[in-house]
Amino acid sequence: MTSAPKNASQLELFAQDFFAALEPAPRPLPHQPLFKAPPQVEPVPLLPLQPLQPLSSPKRQIQLGSHTVEYELKRSARRTIGFMIDDAGLHVTAPKRLTLSEIDNAIRAKQRWIVTKLLERGERRAIREEKPVAWVDGARLPYMGGEITLRLEPAARSHCYFDAVLQELNVGVVPGLQEWQLQERVRLWFESQAKKVFRERLDHYAQKMGVSYNAFALTSAGTRWGSCTVQGHIRLNWRLMHYPLALIDYVVAHELAHLREMNHSPRFWATVGTVYPDYEGAKAALKKRSAELPIVFA
Repeated sequence: MTSAPKNASQLELFAQDFFAALEPAPRPLPHQPLFKAPPQVEPVPLLPLQPLQPLSSPKRQIQLGSHTVEYELKRSARRTIGFMIDDAGLHVTAPKRLTLSEIDNAIRAKQRWIVTKLLERGERRAIREEKPVAWVDGARLPYMGGEITLRLEPAARSHCYFDAVLQELNVGVVPGLQEWQLQERVRLWFESQAKKVFRERLDHYAQKMGVSYNAFALTSAGTRWGSCTVQGHIRLNWRLMHYPLALIDYVVAHELAHLREMNHSPRFWATVGTVYPDYEGAKAALKKRSAELPIVFA
């Protein structure tokens, strides 16, 4: 972890441009805590408005028992049908040669698994949404398996620096700063830390595994923790910075192993196991932690 002054100098340059266009509101600064959360009001249940979908929309519906399930269909050159479930619902990837009827039949054949996973995902999402992070002074943010404290302080110019001793992330709040801008400021700090930590872990495990990658970038994809292409381009989700280093290492080892095996065959997992023997435990822990963590960034 780098020292606070270097962090501050890098992010302050961005802040000068990012907030230069903001017109300061001529109102006094609020009392602490800043960005006090509004009182909770029971939402009135409304039927969601359905946007008009173009005829080429990949969204389809299928009846699975008593459940009407909407799914996203993607075509690819793969030989088999793939199913994936995330917070957005069911995603189906099917070969181009299959008809829609054949795809629907394949979904019905897996309907017990699909419905069970959708219900589990919905329950976990509801639990997480019950305890979102409140963007106020003193808020606790998940970081590297523990928590850091968000400190908001009135300032004429925006700044952001991390006190490693006190485990506090200090953010200067300029007049007129909106909550979404504060979130963006903190997100940029998380990304800056992710670039350093991920690069260090990639280099460490690449040397141990005897492989080399050609490029590395961050991703914010909501459905996967990382990816690796045949060209050796690796992408890692910056939200992994909420999790312990041991789980970050698992994802890093997983993606680097794809440089030897671009699949999830027994040989692939054997490759992962050479540097990360307890990959099964890490997979389970990552799944459990992701279901328990509160929603930090919308």
